[in-house]
Amino acid sequence: MTERSRPYRNFYGRLKGKALKKSQQAYLDEDLAALSPGPVGWDENPQRDALDLAGLFGGRPVWLEIGFGGGEHLVHQARENPDVGIIGAEPYINGVAMLLGKIRRAGVRNLAVHPGDARDLMDVLPAGSIQRAFLLYPDPWPKARHHRRRFVTPEHLEPLRDVLAPGAILRVATDIPDYVRQTLEQVPRAGFEWLAERPADWRAPWDDWVSTRYEQKALREGRVPHYLTFRRL
Repeated sequence: MTERSRPYRNFYGRLKGKALKKSQQAYLDEDLAALSPGPVGWDENPQRDALDLAGLFGGRPVWLEIGFGGGEHLVHQARENPDVGIIGAEPYINGVAMLLGKIRRAGVRNLAVHPGDARDLMDVLPAGSIQRAFLLYPDPWPKARHHRRRFVTPEHLEPLRDVLAPGAILRVATDIPDYVRQTLEQVPRAGFEWLAERPADWRAPWDDWVSTRYEQKALREGRVPHYLTFRRL
């Protein structure tokens, strides 16, 4: 196939934090490559050939978590849903290292990890291949001039819509009221239906929810989580 032109993509946010522990570096060195979903990066896949998800997960339904933080939710879902394959994307390498430690301890085998930009991953996911997606406590970018950096913008939502199957579920959790507003404006415009029928539908967590360290920090600081559920039209 003809090599595609690489788009210019600004990346905002941290790629690395404090120095990794020796054990965390060992997780990266020993485990990360084996958990790859396949060739995602532009250098290794300049043609942007689609990933072989059937081969990766043996034909199981595939879910996607965008920005998995420390990996608590990702590992929880993998453990509770062994009949599903789950891909997590996270550019913050400290979070990736934390996830790998949790994977070792949990012994889950139905996970794949992309340690980078979710936009690059969505380039190579087959159209309509994802049955469920999670966007949990994404970077809020609170300043008004930075709202265009948020995930809930067309640059991110349109490719996400394309990789989700019709009827697929998108879950968004955030404790930032203005992020809720932007989500409720932008996600339906991108081809999704908000499924809430009563206040409890966005005030109460999902039945299979596990609270993350980011949520616990929000609760300690007095912020109120919102749990938004959408269906891809």
